[in-house]
Amino acid sequence: MRLPLLSPPLLLLLAAVAAATTTFRPDWNRLHGLARGRVETRQCSHRQVPGRPHLPPPTTTYLNSISSHNLVMKHLPGADPELVLLGQRFEELERIPLSDMTREEINALVQELGFYRKASPDEAVPPEYLRAPARPAEGAPDRADL
Repeated sequence: MRLPLLSPPLLLLLAAVAAATTTFRPDWNRLHGLARGRVETRQCSHRQVPGRPHLPPPTTTYLNSISSHNLVMKHLPGADPELVLLGQRFEELERIPLSDMTREEINALVQELGFYRKASPDEAVPPEYLRAPARPAEGAPDRADL
């Protein structure tokens, strides 16, 4: 039995649709003033079914291990994992669903947004990343003393 091959334009269209549904692209106009983030994840239950070990969902397990500067974890019962991007005054700028993203996509997104990834939770943050991911306003003078 021989299956028909899809034409290259159709393959490109399918790939574009798949990429658009799984990869978040930041809208930098909406994220003006981005200063910090909060990862909201499902609170893992420690109840076990007899005869079956408890295994938390892989995304939640990975999100619990993220250690980034200005990015905190908040456990909410029954919540799907989301990255909530916040401004200087803790106003919500954007909510990004993470449940359909892979580890690599989450890492790339956090890095693209400018969060500093620590090697360990107690690692000191380099001075150039202390205000990350905040970016100075266009035309603002460089004020290292603030």
